[in-house]
Amino acid sequence: MNWGTKLVIGMLCFMSFIIVLAVLMINSKTDALVDTDYYQKGLDYDKDYSRKEQVKSDNAAPSINITRDYIVLLFKNKAKGDIKLVRNADQKMDKKMSIQTDSANEVKIPLKGIEKGQWRLIISWMSTEKAYLNEQEVIIP
Repeated sequence: MNWGTKLVIGMLCFMSFIIVLAVLMINSKTDALVDTDYYQKGLDYDKDYSRKEQVKSDNAAPSINITRDYIVLLFKNKAKGDIKLVRNADQKMDKKMSIQTDSANEVKIPLKGIEKGQWRLIISWMSTEKAYLNEQEVIIP
């Protein structure tokens, strides 16, 4: 076998390798870590940042207590808003619900239907005519 034949075989192997990689890339699933609405979230970043800073300046972060049956949120004042439970491992398990405090400024979220493990709570609420946003990692036992 002369050097020309070896060169052609080497080129064919390399081209086959590139074609296999291209086919694998085209057939792969989309990345679950990338949000589909990343552009809109980028535009809303300033608003979210100011709401997070408002929590810090007013010291308004709710205390979170996890019991056997509930996630209990205790707010400083009456609050009304939304909470999103985000499961980092599986986006299909995410839950979103409306919240409103009771007379003791508490919100109880039942744990029925919520899997054990690590969750991120994203709480967005209005209290005393101010908007707040708080994110916190919790572990459901």
